[in-house]
Amino acid sequence: MLSDSFERQIDYLRISITDRCNYRCLYCMPANGIEPKPRHQLLSYEETLTIVELFVKLGLSRFRITGGEPLIRKGLVELIGAISQIKGVADLALTTNGTLLARYARALKGAGLKRINISLDSLNPQKYYEITRGGNIHEVLAGIDAALDLGFSPIKLNTVVIRGINDDELIDFVRFASAKPLEIRFIEFMPLGKEGIWSPEKFIPGKEIRARITREIPINPITDTRIKGGGPAEYYQIKGSPGTIGFITSLTENICQRCNRVRLTADGYLRTCLLADREYDVKALIREGASEEEILSFIRDAIRQKPQGRCFNLDQPQISRSPMSAIGG
Repeated sequence: MLSDSFERQIDYLRISITDRCNYRCLYCMPANGIEPKPRHQLLSYEETLTIVELFVKLGLSRFRITGGEPLIRKGLVELIGAISQIKGVADLALTTNGTLLARYARALKGAGLKRINISLDSLNPQKYYEITRGGNIHEVLAGIDAALDLGFSPIKLNTVVIRGINDDELIDFVRFASAKPLEIRFIEFMPLGKEGIWSPEKFIPGKEIRARITREIPINPITDTRIKGGGPAEYYQIKGSPGTIGFITSLTENICQRCNRVRLTADGYLRTCLLADREYDVKALIREGASEEEILSFIRDAIRQKPQGRCFNLDQPQISRSPMSAIGG
């Protein structure tokens, strides 16, 4: 099993396949978007498969495809199919904004995709349009329904909570999840990149989010590790409902001690910590013809340098220079 210098076991790789997106979300990009990297700088699907195979040899079994918006890159269904056929891949998931999910859900299921996370920052059509700068909430809701109908499980909804923008919808989100077997996860607003709308005034700590919800809706902590999984979220059962709530408190609570993941950017860099900008160029080794053992050794060394944790101060304007679309959501 792959582990870092702090004896944390790493069993999960998040793979970004594109830095392009069909949205320009307020907290992620400027209104005119971000200049995408040239195609030749991105990993080819063949290179991506090579890296997955190498990580399987290092003991990883769980993989997630992210972006940007992964569903806008051609050939994604075929990539999902190829990864799912690699011996040792036990779990394959996708993070998407959901706009194209209704179109591709059946093909993705057939290709071997097991789980889906969907970004959903408002249930109000006009507000959703404004947050995403052009998104259609009805397309996303259709994607959620398609995923439910096809039996994807779990289906997780990721909501970045921003004071003064969508924090008035907390109860609406919980009721939406409680009506269906969905997991709604409230994420603390993080100052990633230089182009977002971050300010301390817009930040809401997870404890406040949880307190505002529990004033109206009873929830109970979930201790079953099969439900909690190995991720950063703390999960709660919505009383009398199949739905669950998760809280991801990356900034106000020490979740680094249980971190089990690393990221691969769309242009082939291994990023061992979301909130630290140091990256390791795996793509260069592959394109230079390095041997398998040389690349495996490079990855092991990078993992050993994974930082123990990340300090955060609300007065910091940013804790990472890179936007989520470049890092991989």
